Amino acid sequence: MGGEQLATRHVICMVSDFFYPNVGGVEEHIFQLSQCLLARGHKVIVLTHVYGDRKGIRYMTNGLKVYYLPLQTFYNQSVLPTFITSIPLLRNVFLRERVTIVHGHSAFSTMAHEAMNLARAMGLKSVFTDHSLFGFADMSAIVTNNFLALSLADVNHCICVSYVGKENTVLRANVEQEKVSVIPNALDSQVFRPDVTKRPKDKINIIVMSRLQYRKGVDLQPDIIRYICQRHPHVNFIIGGDGPKRSLLEEVRDEVGDERLSLLGAVPHGQVHSVLVKGHIFLNTSLTEAFCIAICEAVCSGLQVVSTNVGGIPEVLPAHLIHLAHPNVESLTEKLELAIKLEETGRACGAVGDVSGGQEHLPVVRCDAAD
Repeated sequence: MGGEQLATRHVICMVSDFFYPNVGGVEEHIFQLSQCLLARGHKVIVLTHVYGDRKGIRYMTNGLKVYYLPLQTFYNQSVLPTFITSIPLLRNVFLRERVTIVHGHSAFSTMAHEAMNLARAMGLKSVFTDHSLFGFADMSAIVTNNFLALSLADVNHCICVSYVGKENTVLRANVEQEKVSVIPNALDSQVFRPDVTKRPKDKINIIVMSRLQYRKGVDLQPDIIRYICQRHPHVNFIIGGDGPKRSLLEEVRDEVGDERLSLLGAVPHGQVHSVLVKGHIFLNTSLTEAFCIAICEAVCSGLQVVSTNVGGIPEVLPAHLIHLAHPNVESLTEKLELAIKLEETGRACGAVGDVSGGQEHLPVVRCDAAD
C-alpha cells in the first residue's frame, strides 16, 4: 500500500502513553502504522507524555510529528487518570492540527482513553486498538474493564490483534461484535531475515526478548535457565529487555556466570534483528498475550520458537513453526530440550515440527504481512 494516494486526506492522531523512546510492541506498532498512513497521503501526528528530557514537539522519519505533552506518569509509564487536567492540552492539539480521526492504543494507556472521550465530545471519529488480554476476577482487571467499558461506549470502531483478543474485548467492555475487527500485527520481512553466519557453531544460544514483568512470565525463567544450564553446558541464554523483574535474572546470572546468561537491557527495535540472528532458539514465557509479534520476528530470522500456549499465540504461527508449552517450568523445559535436540541433530533449519513424525524441516525465508 506504500505510495497509494486516497481521495480523502485525513489528519490522524495516534494517542498512547507508550511511544519512543520507550521500547515495546505497542510503540513499534504505532510507529509502523503511522509510516504506512503517511505513505498513503494522510497526515499523522502522535500524542504521548514527556520521557525524561524529551518534551515538546519532535519530528521522526518521513515527517511524523510527535507531541511529548507535559503530563507526569504515576505508574507503569501511564499518566494519572483525571479526565480533567489533560483536556486543555489535547483539545488545543486537536484544533491546532485539525484532527479528523483519533486513534487510541492500549487499554493500559490513560492518555488514549481520555483522548477518545474528548474526541467524542468534539464530534471527531475515534478508533481504539486493544493490544492485550485481561482477566475478569482480580481487582486490577475489574477496575480496568469498567474503565474500558466507559471509554469504548461511543467509540466508532475497535481493532483487536487476534480472535481471542476480540472475544476478550467484547466480553469485558460490552462492545458490539460488529464494531470490532481483527487485524493481526505485521512485520517487514525484508528486515527480519535469517543469517546463520552470525550464530556460534559450537554453542546453542537461546534468545528472550520481552519486557521483564510478571505477565511476560519472567518468574518462570530463573528455574528454566538453571535447569538448562546444568543439563546442557553448551547452551547459553541472551535476554533483551528491561523491567521490574530484572533483579530476578541478575541473581541467576550471578549463579551461572556472565558467559552463560547475558542481560542486554532495553534493545531498540532497530537492533532486535542483530540480536535474534545470534540465536538458534527463541523462548517466549508470556502468561497472557493477545498477539506476540516477537515470535514472528524470530521465525523470520530463522530461529526455532518455544512459547507458552496462551491467549492468541496459537493463532500467530502454524503448528510446524512453533513448540507450544503449558505456562509452567516443566513444560517449557521439556519443549526447550526438544528444540535443543533438533539443533544438535541438524534437523532444525528455522522451522520446527514433531521429532518423530518424519516432517520435513524447511528454512523460513519470508513471512510477508499480506500472507
